[in-house]
Amino acid sequence: MKLTGADIVVRTLIEQGVTTVFGYPGGQVIHIYDSLYKYQDELRHVLTAHEQGAAHAADGWARATGKPGVVIATSGPGATNLVTGIATAFLDSIPMVAITGNVMNSQIGTDSFQEIDITGITLPITKHNYFVGEIEDLADTIREAFRLAISGRPGPVLVDVPKDIQIASYDYEPQTPVTPDPPHAAKEERILEAAECINAAHRPFIYFGGGLIASGAQEELLALAQKIDAPIGCSLMGVSGIPTDHPRFLGMQGMHGHYACSTAMHRSDCIIALGTRFNDRVTGDRTKFAKGAKLVQIDVDGSELSKNVAAVCGMRGDVKLTLQKLVELVSPAEHPEWWGTVEGFRNTEAESRDVRPGLTPRNAMLTLDRHLTEDTPVATDVGQHQMWAAQTLSFRKPRRFISSGGLGTMGFGMGAAMGAQMATGQHAVLVTGDGSFGMNLNELATAVTNRVPLVILLLNNGVLGMVRQWQTLFFEKHYSNTILERQTDFVKLADAFGARAERVDTLESLEVALGRAFQYEGPYLIDCLIGEDEFVLPMLPPGGSMDDMITKVGD
Repeated sequence: MKLTGADIVVRTLIEQGVTTVFGYPGGQVIHIYDSLYKYQDELRHVLTAHEQGAAHAADGWARATGKPGVVIATSGPGATNLVTGIATAFLDSIPMVAITGNVMNSQIGTDSFQEIDITGITLPITKHNYFVGEIEDLADTIREAFRLAISGRPGPVLVDVPKDIQIASYDYEPQTPVTPDPPHAAKEERILEAAECINAAHRPFIYFGGGLIASGAQEELLALAQKIDAPIGCSLMGVSGIPTDHPRFLGMQGMHGHYACSTAMHRSDCIIALGTRFNDRVTGDRTKFAKGAKLVQIDVDGSELSKNVAAVCGMRGDVKLTLQKLVELVSPAEHPEWWGTVEGFRNTEAESRDVRPGLTPRNAMLTLDRHLTEDTPVATDVGQHQMWAAQTLSFRKPRRFISSGGLGTMGFGMGAAMGAQMATGQHAVLVTGDGSFGMNLNELATAVTNRVPLVILLLNNGVLGMVRQWQTLFFEKHYSNTILERQTDFVKLADAFGARAERVDTLESLEVALGRAFQYEGPYLIDCLIGEDEFVLPMLPPGGSMDDMITKVGD
């Protein structure tokens, strides 16, 4: 059948199983939006307050489901407003398809109104991007974008569609949804080398990141840990990958990770790394990182092998399929002495834990945790609140902790929380701070309009807490532009948007407020007042090693 390019865009999205897209209309996508109107019974469009919010919502959808999130924006500023959201997805390997409009082909290169080279701008932050110059290429280009987004290491793909391509007509034949390229295990000889290295270990440690979740390799990970008697830790991107209460799980590792996890990894003699890239927040000073450990690394992206930390055995392949073969080759083992040491690390961590009464950040997280179900998606913004949530909250299913790790995008949480809620149908939670929330609070309008059941727990300390913590510890308390001194009343603000809200300053009032918030079928903001000098601990000082970890103020 013959369709316009705009109709081909929308029909191809429906063909690929897309049910919801996020975006904002404009002149160079007006034909696509006309098509969205025609097909509104088959494809829901969520109008956000800003294109960045739309990109983060598509990202949150993808993180909660593993399926590509889709965002649509017009040319010029509409397209450039997507850049932060695309980069956020790229750094965390999240599948996304961004569709942008552009001026007509005849106007490309003339600096016409709202013309921008969005493919050139996004080249470093996409797996690939396309400029569609011919109508006959349009449907297959969109299909290819979906295939690329979900194949191998997931990531965002952008398709730029000039206006004349949207207007032109061409034959369209629906096809079945694309499937990812077939995954493969690492080479047999590499897996055998890895097994030999693991079998020789006395202090094994398994460390996983977002790649484990993307591969769906939770069962294989736990089988390996059981067979070789190893403790387990994760990166920030790995949080929720396995149940938080699993007896082998020591929690998150890294700059603000759990003391027991970070120390056990540092003292191990064999680290089995699964779908993680060892960035600076994990290693600290790389020249001092886990000097006594041999690294066995599995990653679907071969460029990550030995990129930051040298691996004695690097295996390029799907984590799940490679683990299935590795588990068969390793020998059963018990390491009682190693576990005795690990329990010592756990005891040390317990001794330094913040057990103060009252409305401390940890107590606020523990109170929130009691209201979560195993299906509740929890999104965060970026800052101290993000680390408190990652350290404290419990998760029993994967893809329920949704946070910006690689780019560290303040303002990510509001859009991502909405996307996760719409993807799962569950009451969602946003843990944020007054600094991060101020970045994209305009998306409250989107949440209210769509009656998104969303609990917003805003930890309000009146400062940019993470930067202030650094200024306190390392810059002689020079609080340069981190004391906000804003007069914003978040309760009145939420009311102005049409949301429910209340302010709490005690643990008891927080408990009551959370009860009300989870019963409300719409956005409910809790302005939770905490002290300006609360710290996220432990903390690895900049440039330091795990031996320099700060576990309490005064260390």
